Amino acid sequence: MMMKNLFLFYLIMISVLVSAQPFTLKSVGEAKEFRLKLYYGVQGKGAFVQYSGKKEIIPLQIKSFQVDTDGRRDGEPDIHYYVWNEMIGGNINGFYTLEMIDDSASNITYTRAKDNRKFMLGMVEGEKYDGSDRYLLHGAVLAFNHSYNNHFTIAYPDGKKTAIELPSPDKPSFARQSIIEDYNFDGYDDIAFSVPDEGMGVYRIFDIYLYHTQSKRFEKLKEPDYSHSSCSCLCDVTVDKKKKLLTTGCRGGARWHQDIYRYGKNGNLEWIATEEQTEE
Repeated sequence: MMMKNLFLFYLIMISVLVSAQPFTLKSVGEAKEFRLKLYYGVQGKGAFVQYSGKKEIIPLQIKSFQVDTDGRRDGEPDIHYYVWNEMIGGNINGFYTLEMIDDSASNITYTRAKDNRKFMLGMVEGEKYDGSDRYLLHGAVLAFNHSYNNHFTIAYPDGKKTAIELPSPDKPSFARQSIIEDYNFDGYDDIAFSVPDEGMGVYRIFDIYLYHTQSKRFEKLKEPDYSHSSCSCLCDVTVDKKKKLLTTGCRGGARWHQDIYRYGKNGNLEWIATEEQTEE
């Protein structure tokens, strides 16, 4: 069961990368065409839009995210439904909708709040994706690349910037994946990046950056003491929000290992248990 869960997690992470890349959109049926770029992460988090010719970015607040899995029994892909509120000056200025099936977007709309006018939007075809991506989290713009470089920059609202070099994927065919999640259970989303392990690529190694409300900065999560752990890395990290636990998973030989951690009083991860399963 554990091995199946880890494999499922790997497939989910692949779908996250495909579905969450930015889109260039254009108005459909308008006398004067306008264009914009939509950025968003897993489950629609970290989203914003930037209109062509404008320096300003407009934050999007995720209002609804749903996944329709009814077609799975017939071999059909899941459908992801997104609804975002457009936020200007702390007020809702309108909302965007988007449907995703695999890497195909449809039913893209923008509804303006002041007059409830709906604008139909479509994909701009033929653009070559260079792997670059951006998120907006806690007012900071996080910029990185999924494939072609390891640069990670954070531009904070106060004008300060931080430049970080992320671990490189072991093979050119491997891609960096990004996950927005509350990894320390403080109610604020954090950002993680993962690349496949340097062996067979059966699990992914994570670098997690926690957002600290006091400093209003992202800082890399300190790795735990691995002296009792079976996995000497933050691998295939998942969160148990109810129990406030972090779980990592890796494979050694014919055996799968799963280490479970919790946060201690000093804010560091502490190992509490290991579960193992022999591959059949």
